Amino acid sequence: MTVLSVNVNKIAVLRNSRGGHEPDVLKAAETCLRAGAQGITVHPRPDLRHIRPDDVKALAGISDSRSTFNIEGNPFAPPHGAYPGLLALLEQHQPTQATLVPDSQAQLTSDHGFDPSLDASRLAPLVKTIHSFGCRVSLFVDPGCVDLGAFRDIGVDRIEVYTGPYAEQFTCGIIGSALDACHRTATTARQFGLSVNAGHDLNQQNLPVLQRAIPWIAEVSIGHALIAEALYAGLSVTVSNYVRLCNR
Repeated sequence: MTVLSVNVNKIAVLRNSRGGHEPDVLKAAETCLRAGAQGITVHPRPDLRHIRPDDVKALAGISDSRSTFNIEGNPFAPPHGAYPGLLALLEQHQPTQATLVPDSQAQLTSDHGFDPSLDASRLAPLVKTIHSFGCRVSLFVDPGCVDLGAFRDIGVDRIEVYTGPYAEQFTCGIIGSALDACHRTATTARQFGLSVNAGHDLNQQNLPVLQRAIPWIAEVSIGHALIAEALYAGLSVTVSNYVRLCNR
């Protein structure tokens, strides 16, 4: 079974566009969990464009043994204003999982993964520190990346395959090279004893195809498409649909 973790960043984007408290990020997360989602994901950024540190605190409070809490972010991004830095958030709230992503301040969204040859050595002490907080560590990697031994050697628990290129090809009616690249990375990860997560632009159409190709995916993190679909069908119904797909 694949765990569904719902990324609630887009709820915060809508709230921040108007100010105030609506829509309520915490209420949205609770709705997702009641509908069967097994986890909640957030990706706070230094510019506070969506999820804020106070949101992270509130969401950490609803996590229990039946659900996972996943905090994503760039561990090298320094504190900025009200943003204390990823490591400070992890230490304070001790989520189930920390997903490390090499996104820059200027990026609209995550669009590439870590490079084992360039990043493993500088990530090593951070992975050790994050483990001391009691968090599982997952690294965002590009599809086709197979040099994963370096990440295993520094103690990484999981990799998250960046599925953006696969989703883009799928939209164009092409299911080939990008899916093959995802499969190659996921297969190599399993050979190295690393669990496999996947995320970025997954939706109800392309997720089943990815699962058939890589049935050992442990967790998918889905936000943008799920929230967009929920505008038409409702949040609870949409989450339930995804849960059914993940449980196939």
